[in-house]
Amino acid sequence: MIGPHEGGRCLLAASGGGHLIELDRLATLLRLPEERTWVTFDTPQARSLLNGSEVHFAPFAGSRDPIGTARAALWGRRFLKDNPFDIAVSTGASIAVAILPLAAATGTHCYYVESATRTTGPSLTGHLLRPFGQINLRTQYPNWAGPRWKYEFSVFDGFQAVASQATELRRIVVTLGISRFGFRRLVDRLIDILPMHADVLWQVGSTDMSGLDVAYHRALAAAELNAAIADSDVVIAHAGVGSAITALAAGKLPVLVPRQRRYKEHVDDHQRLLADELSGRGLAEYSDVSDLNWSTFVRAASWQIDLSDDWLHELV
Repeated sequence: MIGPHEGGRCLLAASGGGHLIELDRLATLLRLPEERTWVTFDTPQARSLLNGSEVHFAPFAGSRDPIGTARAALWGRRFLKDNPFDIAVSTGASIAVAILPLAAATGTHCYYVESATRTTGPSLTGHLLRPFGQINLRTQYPNWAGPRWKYEFSVFDGFQAVASQATELRRIVVTLGISRFGFRRLVDRLIDILPMHADVLWQVGSTDMSGLDVAYHRALAAAELNAAIADSDVVIAHAGVGSAITALAAGKLPVLVPRQRRYKEHVDDHQRLLADELSGRGLAEYSDVSDLNWSTFVRAASWQIDLSDDWLHELV
């Protein structure tokens, strides 16, 4: 197990959005050394989430962006030359490809933990890192573990849904993450469904909002979004791992609506797999855009999420 026995300086590297939120939770679950340095991209979310931590901002590299990844790797080479580490952990994506092979070459104990969105096999990042034997690979699902990919646990372990008394749905949070992909299909559907009197906070990322009489935010600081979710009656989100973790950590069972590749809403359909996984665990309401209705939101609001990390004491 990755843990405090590694000791020394710890590097945590992740791209923005769900990768960063996932790594933040895993850092606690994995009981990593307290002397932690973060490498990520400069976003309002990162500045808020990592406030008070040592953070270094790498040049931005998008999803499946070889030029951006190469630029981040050049930055990483200089950074690692001046900043040696004993252990490095990443959840992806482009920054993992840019940083981990370089860190491993310096003798750093490197771990790549595949995102919880990848329920059936590794991502492109995982495939790219597999040839580097010095990098230890971890999966969050036992069904595709093997000699190269070791299973320990999932970032969603410890969350449990408990029936709650339904309340009137007045405060609603809609969060579509901060991806470069839009999700206008979901926005249009929600505008048709949500009542006029509802107090709706919209975080829409790159979604085209032209022609809509809606007050919205492109991206909110983590603290502001977390506070809004904690104060909400229901959370409606794209099926991204960061949005799911944020809702669950705030005690909310989210309505997850996956983006679909055929509508050019993401590079593949991994969000459908994650929504299905969390629905199966009883930790989300899974709905495609066309199936969304008011009763979906009422069902989600009739549950609250409890969190216990007692199961961690059983791990060796």
